[in-house]
Amino acid sequence: MSSNNLQINFERLKADIEELSEIGRAADLGIYRTAFSDGDMQARKWLKEKILSANLEHYQDGAANVHGRLNWNNEQSSIMTGSHIDTVPGAGHLDGALGVVCGLEALRVIKENNLNLNFPMELVAFSDEEGSFNGMFGSQALTGDITPEWIHSAKNLDGSSLMDAMKKQGLNAMDALSAMRPANSIKAFIELHIEQGPILDSKKVPIGVVQGICGLQRWEISLKGVANHAGTTPMHMRNDALQGMAEFVSQIDRIIEEHGSEISVATVGRVELLPGAANVIPGEAIFSLEFRDTSEAILNELADAFRLTLSSLARRRKLMFEFSVASDIKPVSCDDDIQATISETAQNMGYQYFSLPSGAAHDSQKMAAITRAGMIFVPSKSGRSHSAAEWTSWDDISSGANVLLNSLYQLAK
Repeated sequence: MSSNNLQINFERLKADIEELSEIGRAADLGIYRTAFSDGDMQARKWLKEKILSANLEHYQDGAANVHGRLNWNNEQSSIMTGSHIDTVPGAGHLDGALGVVCGLEALRVIKENNLNLNFPMELVAFSDEEGSFNGMFGSQALTGDITPEWIHSAKNLDGSSLMDAMKKQGLNAMDALSAMRPANSIKAFIELHIEQGPILDSKKVPIGVVQGICGLQRWEISLKGVANHAGTTPMHMRNDALQGMAEFVSQIDRIIEEHGSEISVATVGRVELLPGAANVIPGEAIFSLEFRDTSEAILNELADAFRLTLSSLARRRKLMFEFSVASDIKPVSCDDDIQATISETAQNMGYQYFSLPSGAAHDSQKMAAITRAGMIFVPSKSGRSHSAAEWTSWDDISSGANVLLNSLYQLAK
């Protein structure tokens, strides 16, 4: 590698990753740091202490996003990096956390080397990226994508409100309205993240340069038929809601092939049958449908195809068909110049890299609305994520952290 390249302090970075991974870890080895839980608050305290011990400025905004700042003057736009430290239940130790810890390490190295910067630098750990309260609360607040109504209505799957969860931790959710940043206050944003998929691992490539982040639509669908006796109702006289759902699911591959792209995906992940008895023909099938692509036009074409297929089979099978759109997240493209900076940095450091889209949503998706945004991926072993089996080799973590460090410095100098 070129002697001109900055290098992270790997042992310090490794120690930070291991320390943070113990916060919220349970007997099943999964990590439980859902947003505004006690584990999440403990991790925030840990991060604050690390920021202050590095002689960086600590700041927490109204959405409880945790910031670390270098050469901050509140006048110039900043070069920002970060991700999130909240988790899904039973999570692995790298999703989100890796981007925060590597961002912290990047700012420390730049400060320790007394490097000249033309722009301030900023680390952020966003609140509730995992959507415990049905959104990416922290990055939505920072980009002005929330309203008082959104805050009041935000609830988790247990029905607990965001307002109550934050109040329990001494926070006021309505303060999130003050977290919005002007677009000109952030010059660029880079997020380091594990891929959460198998592509880089299968190719044995350590660095992924993210081209864009998939948008998604998530529907809640109901097919209503007639519940009837399973033993006395002839097959040709049934209005079986499950049969209708099964026919629809069998058409998903065809619809993707005819109307999607090579990266389009669609999933039925949750099913409920009513009345749900073994000897009763299902009178209603309630299920989710989620589909993703990096093209908004393709998402719209898929939506039309799914709707027509559902309508046609419902009419033929004498079923009632209803659906509502639970989520509609637009796809975004990563900034071309930031992609080029990441690619050139990886090449200069002797790392192989591969350009690919992100199938998962990330805070960068929100940040792209107000600034130039880009992402660096590192491989996920066997594509595993959102589980205790999540793993990335230390070599790949070191490579990703070095590419992040040098890319940030290129932008800030």
